[in-house]
Amino acid sequence: MTPESIVIAGAGLAGATAARTLRSEGYAGNITIAGTEPHPPYLRPPLSKEYLLGKAGEDAVEVVPESWYAANNVRLRLDTPVASVDPAAHTVRFADGTVQGYGALLLAPGATPRTLPLSGADLDGVSTFRTLDDSRRLRDQLASGGRNLVLIGSGWIGMELAAAASTYGNQVTLLGLEDIPLAAAVGPELGSFFRTLHEDNGVRFRLPASAREITGQNRRVTGVVTNTGELLPADIVVIAVGVVPETALAAAAGLEVRNGILTDASLRTSAPDIFAAGDAANALHPFTGEHHRSEHWSNALNGGKVAARAMLGQDVALDTVPYFYTDQFDVSMEYSGFPSLAAKTAPVIRGSLDSKEFVAFWQQDGRVVAGMSVNWPRSVKPSAQKTIKTLISARAEVPAERLADQTVPLDQLIPVTS
Repeated sequence: MTPESIVIAGAGLAGATAARTLRSEGYAGNITIAGTEPHPPYLRPPLSKEYLLGKAGEDAVEVVPESWYAANNVRLRLDTPVASVDPAAHTVRFADGTVQGYGALLLAPGATPRTLPLSGADLDGVSTFRTLDDSRRLRDQLASGGRNLVLIGSGWIGMELAAAASTYGNQVTLLGLEDIPLAAAVGPELGSFFRTLHEDNGVRFRLPASAREITGQNRRVTGVVTNTGELLPADIVVIAVGVVPETALAAAAGLEVRNGILTDASLRTSAPDIFAAGDAANALHPFTGEHHRSEHWSNALNGGKVAARAMLGQDVALDTVPYFYTDQFDVSMEYSGFPSLAAKTAPVIRGSLDSKEFVAFWQQDGRVVAGMSVNWPRSVKPSAQKTIKTLISARAEVPAERLADQTVPLDQLIPVTS
């Protein structure tokens, strides 16, 4: 039966997309979105890319215009998150103490940046990076150039921040525990491609290395001491060592939690009428038969849609191929697939890394399980990403030589079904 009211715990992309989908599906009941931040739901990818670089304004990060919520009778409770859930009573208690019933509840609380137990981590000029306010603050600090930035963490966020800071004319040093940045995500060959890209633009790396201490004077950061004893001057330090899914609310309510809030393919949790989506959801994926938790925007976008339809009783599943993108200097990259399946396998390259225009395919037992395109012309149809997603979904075996052969058009890689 259609629930009389729906509460969405989390005012991010997944929550806002769920509300928008509910209304587009004709749901007329009460919808409440509650979040921890003072801002209406926004998109995170631009925060470390075009918004941080000043190439996009506030409208670029809106999920929907703020006026949409009132116009569609969706109540926003900003700065007032859901503090607890009573699954038996079908009620939530908000941070201000008020209690509200629900017919269905969507948990979309997102994730929190990891911190490090470092001396000096509380100095002015030291921060993590996650929110719209973080991006605004860092943009103000970097925009005039001439600053020393030390980034702790060599993952996607660290690399994107390094590219933006260097573009502004700042001196950037990046620390990471890997021998090669991004190697855990895309392997050593492509990780080296990104390292060279950054070094060609003035970014310095200390790999593998960790921060031992953050130094300061008059409560202001002055440097970072590495585990080798090197002192790196720093006006700004950003700790970018990943995020932790927000599961405390679900765990306290007795829901099953394992590397996130455990759900089935329709995003139902272990409690009746409670669903989960976004960064915090560890959902069963029909393609692999395993649970996957993704922190990328496409997962939040698609998860919000699936959760909304599932709450309305529709037979749906989150079965899309995972996708994300990054922009760093003059490189635009898109990735589709399952990194866990691609791990420890060498990619098949179509094109040239030196030219900064190529497609990489990862295979398992002759089948494509992931692929990324770098500066690949989007005017070419089908696009590289559409081809990659189709190849993954088809589960067809494609010889590596054919994947690499540029004389074979991309659309001819897609198997023909009778």
